[in-house]
Amino acid sequence: MAAARLSHLAGDRIEVRSAGSAPAERINPAAVEAMREVGIDMPAQQSKVLTVDAVRASDVCITMGCGNACPVFPGKRYLDWKLEDPAGRRVEASRAIRDEIKNLEERLIVEIAPEADAR
Repeated sequence: MAAARLSHLAGDRIEVRSAGSAPAERINPAAVEAMREVGIDMPAQQSKVLTVDAVRASDVCITMGCGNACPVFPGKRYLDWKLEDPAGRRVEASRAIRDEIKNLEERLIVEIAPEADAR
């Protein structure tokens, strides 16, 4: 949800990569529905396994509870967003998570890409 939302909000101002330390095989249908409600189509999105190269190539790494499984490099900026995991949750729970993600991402865009049009 976070990668799809950030891509939608920031457009081409921010390159977004989605990866996880233990990504699910498929996206939670409730999360897909919650995002569809706000005009974001996620079925094509699929998380990949987080790699050292992906972290090395990033300016900002946003984690969501990966703990020690995420590679850390000196000089990189890391943000750990404490969000509920939508896995196995109903659409109502996914909506709340979706809205929290939007709030966090809007603040991030203002900070790192202030010219971006937050839609």
